Amino acid sequence: MIANNRLAVNLPGLNMKNPVMNSSGSVYFGLEDKGFGIEKTGALVTKTVTMTPRAGNPQPWIIETPSGILNSVGLANPGIENVISDILPAIHKKYCDDMPVMVSIAGETVQEYVELARRLTHSGFVTAIEVNLSCPNVDRGGMAFGVDAQTASEVIAALRQATHLPLYAKLSPNVTDIKPIVKALETAGADGIVLINTVMGMSFDLAKRQARLARGIGGMSGKSIHPIAVRFVYEAAQTVNIPIIGVGGIASVADALELMMAGASAIQVGGALTQKPEAMLEIIDAMTEALDKYEFTDVRAVTNTFRK
Repeated sequence: MIANNRLAVNLPGLNMKNPVMNSSGSVYFGLEDKGFGIEKTGALVTKTVTMTPRAGNPQPWIIETPSGILNSVGLANPGIENVISDILPAIHKKYCDDMPVMVSIAGETVQEYVELARRLTHSGFVTAIEVNLSCPNVDRGGMAFGVDAQTASEVIAALRQATHLPLYAKLSPNVTDIKPIVKALETAGADGIVLINTVMGMSFDLAKRQARLARGIGGMSGKSIHPIAVRFVYEAAQTVNIPIIGVGGIASVADALELMMAGASAIQVGGALTQKPEAMLEIIDAMTEALDKYEFTDVRAVTNTFRK
C-alpha cells in the first residue's frame, strides 16, 4: 500500500502510514483473516499478554446491551513464552517489516511488568509496548495500578529502566481526574498515553434474577462511551506533551477525527469490529475526503487543533 503523506503519523516506535489501528484484544493477534484488513492499517496491537497462560473468565465473555457491548474476557491469552516462541514470529512472517507491532502487557506486580518487557525487548519482533494499567474485569491486574498516579508511575519508571522500547500507558476512565495520572506517567518516562479503556458496567437478566456476566461487572464499549473518550483525551492533551492514542466508540471517520481533534495523534478501533470487521478499512478509505471536507491539510493538523 502506497503511503499517503496526508495520513502518515510518526510516533515513538510507531511509524504509521495512517493513524488507524486496532485496540488490544479486538483482533486477538492479527493472524486470522476475518476481513479486518490489518495490512492496510497503521499498526497492529496484540491481545494483552501475561506471564502465564490464562483461560479467562467464565463464559459468556461478551454480551450486547441496548447501549453497547459488555465484555468480561479476563485477559485470556497463551502466555509470554508462547507469544515469543510462536506468535510473534508468525506475525513477523505475515506482515514482514512493514507493520509496526505494539504488544500489550499486564502484570500482577511491577516485577511481572518488567519481566514481560525484558522478554519482548529481546525477542526483536516488537516496536512498542502498550502497558495495560487499566483492565477492569480481572480479579488482580492493571486496574490497581492505573487508577493511582503514584502506583502507575512506579510501573512506568521500572519499565523505563528495563527496556529501550517506547512505552504507551493504557489508562482507565474509571477515575475522578485523569490529569495527575497522565502527568505522573509523562514524568516517569512514558512515550505515550492510550485513552480510554472500557467503562465499568453491569447488566441483569430480569427473568433469571442474576447478572448476565458471570463476574457481574464488565467493561463497556461501543458508541455510548465515545463522548467519554473525547473528554478524557482532551483533558490529557491539555496536560502532557507526549502523544495520545484515542480509543472508545469509534465506528466512523467522523468519530476518529473527533478524537484526533481532542488531541489524539492516532486512534484505535475495537468494539465496531465485532459488528463490522471492515470498520478500520472504511475509516481509512474515507479519511482523505474527510480532511478535504473539514479543510485540514493532514491528520497532524487535526491533532494540533487544540493542543498547546
